[in-house]
Amino acid sequence: MVPEEENDGLLDAERHAARHTIRPRAQLFPVVEKFVSLNGEGLAAGRPAAFIRFAGCNMWCTYCDTRWANHPYVEVEGWSVPDLVAWVAETGVSCVTLTGGEPLLQPYLPDLVQALLSVEEPRPLRVEIETNGSRDLAPLADLRRAAAEAGLPGSLHFTVDWKTPTAGEAVSAAMMRENYGLLDKRDAVKFVVGSEEDLAFAAARADEEQLWDRCTVLLSPVWGAIEPAAIAAYLIEHRLDRARLQLQLHKIIWPNETKGV
Repeated sequence: MVPEEENDGLLDAERHAARHTIRPRAQLFPVVEKFVSLNGEGLAAGRPAAFIRFAGCNMWCTYCDTRWANHPYVEVEGWSVPDLVAWVAETGVSCVTLTGGEPLLQPYLPDLVQALLSVEEPRPLRVEIETNGSRDLAPLADLRRAAAEAGLPGSLHFTVDWKTPTAGEAVSAAMMRENYGLLDKRDAVKFVVGSEEDLAFAAARADEEQLWDRCTVLLSPVWGAIEPAAIAAYLIEHRLDRARLQLQLHKIIWPNETKGV
C-alpha cells in the first residue's frame, strides 16, 4: 500500500474510496457537485451536459484541477439512483457526464448507468463516463453490450485517460492496458500532455495499443505548462493526422471558475 502522505501520485484506492462511500440501506452516491454546463472536452465537447461529480480518486496527478473533490474530508451529499435520474430529467438536456474524482470507484455505478440508458422520454440520453484508466472498465463494457442487446434507448461512451509522465511516474505506470482493448468508435482516449516527452509517449502508446483505428485519440495540454501551438506543431511535424488536439473549453470560457463548469 502507498501512503497518501508520500504524495507519489498513487493513493491506496480501497482506503481512499472507503472515505467517500456512503453505505446506508439505500444505494447512495457521494456527490460533491452536479450542474449543467458545456462539455469542455471529450467527443461531445461544446454540447450542454448534466454533470455529476463523485468524490474520491485513487490517483494524485500533478496537474489535477479537481483535487478539491478528492480531499478525504470533502463535503458530499448522498444521492440515490432514482433521485439522480430525476435530477437529470429536470435539467432538460440529453447529455450526461459522470466524472470525479474517479467514477469507477463507485460500487453502484452500473445501476445508475443502466437507469440512465433506460430513459426514453423526452429524449434518450447520451451518457459519458470519464475515467482515469487505472480501474477495470470491463463490467461497464459488458453493461454497454447488454444494454444494446436489450434495446435500451440510451448510448454509453467512455473517455479513458492514459496518464503521461507529467502526471507522475507512478500514476503513468498504473494504467490498466486491458481497458483500451474494450474501446471502439464511440469512445476516446485522452492524453494530457505537458512536454514534448509526453507527446512522444502518447504517440508510442497509441501505436502499441492500436488506438488510432479503434477510437479517437485526444491530446489536451496541461494548462500553463505547454502552449497549444507547440502541440499543433508536433502533430504536424510528426504527421500524427489521426490525433486530435483538444482544449478545455470551460477553462477558456470560465477561466476563473473551478466548480460548476
